[in-house]
Amino acid sequence: MAFGITSLTDGVTRQIETVSDTLSEAFFEPVIRLGVTGMARAGKTVFITSLVANLLNRSRMPQLLAEADNRILAAYLQPQPDDTLARFDYEAHLAALTGPAPHWPESTRTISELRLSFRVRPAGLIAGLSGPRTVHLDIIDYPGEWLLDLPLMDKTYAQWSSEVLGRMDKRPYADAFRAEVGATTATDAWEETQAQALARSYTAYLRQARVEGMSDVTPGRFLLPGEMEGSPVLTFAPLPPQDSAPRKSLWREMERRFEAYKSRVVKPFFQQHFARIDRQVVLVDALSAIHAGPAAVDDLNRGLEGILSAFRPGRNAWLSRLLLGKRVEKILFAATKADHLHHTQHARLTAIMEALVANAVSRADFAGAKTQAMSIASLRATVEETIRHEGNALQAVRGRLLSTGKQAAMYPGELPEDPSRITRGHLASDRWLEEDYAIMSFAPAAISLKPGEGPPHIRLDRAAQFLIGDRL
Repeated sequence: MAFGITSLTDGVTRQIETVSDTLSEAFFEPVIRLGVTGMARAGKTVFITSLVANLLNRSRMPQLLAEADNRILAAYLQPQPDDTLARFDYEAHLAALTGPAPHWPESTRTISELRLSFRVRPAGLIAGLSGPRTVHLDIIDYPGEWLLDLPLMDKTYAQWSSEVLGRMDKRPYADAFRAEVGATTATDAWEETQAQALARSYTAYLRQARVEGMSDVTPGRFLLPGEMEGSPVLTFAPLPPQDSAPRKSLWREMERRFEAYKSRVVKPFFQQHFARIDRQVVLVDALSAIHAGPAAVDDLNRGLEGILSAFRPGRNAWLSRLLLGKRVEKILFAATKADHLHHTQHARLTAIMEALVANAVSRADFAGAKTQAMSIASLRATVEETIRHEGNALQAVRGRLLSTGKQAAMYPGELPEDPSRITRGHLASDRWLEEDYAIMSFAPAAISLKPGEGPPHIRLDRAAQFLIGDRL
């Protein structure tokens, strides 16, 4: 009965918020809530920092039509609407990227928010009938691993365990955890020290899976525990399914904690944050997956499918009740680090990203939000040049290596013209991008910004036009 009352309260609250938002947007100042997420090393912090800097100083944003039409009169930062969330530390991150000793900022490890407001002159027939209006852009930054937890809501502990353990079969870095599971009798009486040891071993496996380019790193909070670190809700691990495990056995305690994770961690995130998002950008380090090989690409396919499931509330009954008909309107899938390739290969990277998204859309049986894929660089860290190698001219990029600080021109290899040669995943035997790509970690370049300029980028203006252009 208590659960029913809570669900009813959540529904009524969400209805009131929806009505309030609708009235505010119709009669006062429209609000666009943009969610920004991505897997580790995809560049969320840099994306948000550069996007905000280039929306405040828009001379590098010609593809943002409201700017091209001179309708944006002003843009400025304001206090965020949710005082309970951490503020995205825009000023510190911008200083790191554009200061005298430029460096990549620290990644955000929890949810944060920032509000950017515009004074915009209306377009079209009403341009001469009304004055400028204010449009608010609320940017919500959250880890992509949290989004991948949504499919857990429809799985039992036994189902999840079976899937996770099955994927470990061909992963040598899972051997230590598998050996520990093999030495465990799941039907024995539960002991906390054993549960903690298994959770630590499983977390170590997840960390290595992420290093190897894998995306199936659930539960997502194991890698980003925050204030929950060490709590029972994050102290479980997959065990082989048991038909009739005793009530106080290790298996039953792991099952209980898995269910607690779903109800105490996953569900509140979707209730408090995800349900408020209007537009979404998903940043993807596709190049690293391509370099890692077919297994990583196949895993990326599954990760994108899992992400899309969060935007398909019709298949998730509890999420449908939570959203009450509200849907994310647009989702941008952006392959980052396009500056690691010569511009002549950008179209191929975009085609691969489009094919990956199309696969995920098809496999997730997704319909609803408008999706688009593109390749971008939130902050351009390289310049292009042609180098000679064994009598051949290679289209390379030059930048300051993160490892040594020295300038180097590097050729990462060629992407295939046919994207299916990569997106076939486990069916493909080809490897793409040469060994040089493994050391292509560039530091930000020193830049001198003129008045009105944001940091240099690749197609960030097109990304902004897709995400928010129609609301400006």
